[in-house]
Amino acid sequence: MKPAFLLMVAVLMAGCKPSAPEDNAENIPTQVAVRVGKVVRTTLRRYVEGWGNVEPSPAHDGQAAASARVASPVAGVVTEVKCAEGERVEKGAVLFQLDARLAAAQLEKAKLAVEFAELTYERQKKLLQSEGTSLKQFQEAEQQLRVARAALAEAQTQFDLLRVTAPLDGTVTRLLINPGEAVEPLTVLAEIVDLNRLVVAASVPIAELPLLKVGLPVEVDGKLANVSFIAPHADPKTGGVLVRVALPRETGLRAGQFVRVRIICEERPHRLAVPRASVYTDHEGRSTISVIEGDRAKRKTVKTGLQDGDLVEIEADGLAEGMTVVTEGSYALPEETKIHVLSH
Repeated sequence: MKPAFLLMVAVLMAGCKPSAPEDNAENIPTQVAVRVGKVVRTTLRRYVEGWGNVEPSPAHDGQAAASARVASPVAGVVTEVKCAEGERVEKGAVLFQLDARLAAAQLEKAKLAVEFAELTYERQKKLLQSEGTSLKQFQEAEQQLRVARAALAEAQTQFDLLRVTAPLDGTVTRLLINPGEAVEPLTVLAEIVDLNRLVVAASVPIAELPLLKVGLPVEVDGKLANVSFIAPHADPKTGGVLVRVALPRETGLRAGQFVRVRIICEERPHRLAVPRASVYTDHEGRSTISVIEGDRAKRKTVKTGLQDGDLVEIEADGLAEGMTVVTEGSYALPEETKIHVLSH
C-alpha cells in the first residue's frame, strides 16, 4: 500500500507543475514587419483629367484657322506641283500651276486692246481741245478705254487664278494631285497645317466644369499648356464638355495624336504629405497614420486633404517634414506596437 500511495502523490505533483515554455512565449514582445516612408513638404495639385486629339487651332479672336484645304478655284490641267509633303511654305507661295497658255494669250490680247484704247482716247482728247472732233466721239473713246481696262483686269484675274497659292504659313501635310491631272473648280489639291498653332480638343466630365476656367495651366505630354476654350454646352451622348488646350510651339506633338490632358485647377504649395498607403481610414471616417519612434510605431489621428498621385496631404499637431511613417503593414495597427522595418 505504501508504494502505491507514494506513486499517486508523485503523479499529482507532476500534473500541478506549470509549463515553462508557455510562460516564456507569453513574455516574448510582438514585432510587426512593416515598410516605411517619409513625411515630405511639397506642392500638391488638384487635376481635372481628360483625353483628346491634337488638331489645328480653329479660327478665333480674329485669327485665321491654323489649317486649310487648298482647292483649285477654276477648272484646268495641273502642269506643275511646286511643293512637297512635309515642306514648310509661306503664305502666298505658288503651290500649283495650271495650264495658262490660253489665259496668257487672252491677257496679251487685253493688254493690246488697252494700249489701242489709250491712244484713241488721247487723240480724241487733243482734237476736242482744238474742236477737231465732237464731244460724242470723245465720250465714245473714253468709254472704250474703260471697257478695255475692265477686260484687262478680268483677263489678269483669270491668269492669276491658274496659280494656286498657299493661304497661310504652314507645312504641307498632304498632296492630292499630280502633274497632268485635270481638276474641276473646288477640287482639293493639298492640305496645309501650321504646326506651331495646335490645340488639344479634349472631353472632360460635366461634373468637373465648375472647377474650370479659361487660362488654367494644363499638363500635356510632360509640357505645360493652357486652357483656351470651354464649350458652353455638353455632348448629350457622352455627357462630356469640350475643352480646347492651346499647345506651345514645338511640342513635338502631331495633328491626330491622342493624348491625356491634366488641367491644374488648384495648387497648394508647402504642404505636408505622406504616401497614400500610410493613411488608414476606418468605417467612421477617422484617418490615422503610424509614426515610427525608435523601434515602435505610434498611431496618430490626422486630417487628410488633397491627394496628388501617390501623396496625400495631412494635418496634425506634432508632425514635421522628415518623420518616418509606416506604409505597408499599417492596416489596423494598434495604438502602439513594436515594429521591424523590412529592407526594400
